[in-house]
Amino acid sequence: MTVTAETPLRPLQGPRTAWVEAQIPSLDKAEREEMLARIKQLLLQEDAALVAHYYVHEDLQRLAEETGGCVSDSLDMARFGKEHSASTLVVAGVRFMGETAKILSPEKRVLMPTLEAECSLDLGCPADEFAAFCDAHPDYTVVVYANTSAAVKARADYVVTSSIAVDLIEHLHRRGEKVLWAPDRHLGAYIRKKTGADMLLWDASCIVHDEFRTQALLDLKQQHPEAGILVHPESPASVIDLADAVGSTSQLIKAAASLPHPKFIVATDSGIFYKMRQAAPEKRFIEAPTGGHSATCRSCAHCPWMAMNSLHNLLQTLESGANEIHVEESLRLGALKSTQRMLDFARAHQTPVLGCGDA
Repeated sequence: MTVTAETPLRPLQGPRTAWVEAQIPSLDKAEREEMLARIKQLLLQEDAALVAHYYVHEDLQRLAEETGGCVSDSLDMARFGKEHSASTLVVAGVRFMGETAKILSPEKRVLMPTLEAECSLDLGCPADEFAAFCDAHPDYTVVVYANTSAAVKARADYVVTSSIAVDLIEHLHRRGEKVLWAPDRHLGAYIRKKTGADMLLWDASCIVHDEFRTQALLDLKQQHPEAGILVHPESPASVIDLADAVGSTSQLIKAAASLPHPKFIVATDSGIFYKMRQAAPEKRFIEAPTGGHSATCRSCAHCPWMAMNSLHNLLQTLESGANEIHVEESLRLGALKSTQRMLDFARAHQTPVLGCGDA
């Protein structure tokens, strides 16, 4: 029997992306070049590697590439940092990504441009409430998305990313295991539909992907009938049903390059366009609609917390050494155990987890 968590959906709004972006001072060309040169100097001076998520501003993605860092999904950012020789990792993304880097690299200093950058999925799954929910269902295998705190990861049996979630849940389902899934209800429902697994779903969602509107997407498709539709599985099921390709950020970038469409309507954070344009420079990319009837376009297809990362606060962090990530050791070891299980599964089943630089 498939059941759904009775936890209430948390109406997490977050700041408006437009407001966040308006707080970042503008730079002219000369100021930008001066700032970039100073950051590059400090990265060398501090023996630091910059690892950036696909959703941060393209200035930070480009800077990571130019300095030998990494642009990728959250867990591969952490894996890259673990394997890199740098003694300091600078993580441009949201807080759980910095924590994941520290979980895998406890001996390294992990800094972030800002510690105010949160994630609605992380915030929507408080560790104490989640632990109580797990305790109430002891016969379920606990699988959590990477978009969670170290404390939630420590309570889990497995951590997964969207690129490996279907494979892992299918594996557990074949073994007859029931799965308690957290935190994204849309991704959980997508996995359940793909695998047929008995899954108990925590009730939270991403404030960006939850905004995509089905009717507005259909209207946009009518305007661009030649466009393919790329959808991240954190989106509502009705949006997923319209997709030509569904997948993680890395998988969507590969789909943009491999599918024949000259245009794509993309239902994920628009920060991904930087890498999509690299992978398919001849193609056009259009944001999937977050507007429509009764919509507020609060994020307008770009995470407000990702938007908090900028060249300005990156420079301030490198100059001051502020915004260091710390994870209490007992939590780190618990989170490492569940994360390592995923990595071991991927290795044993020859399933690619992510792929820094694959795009």
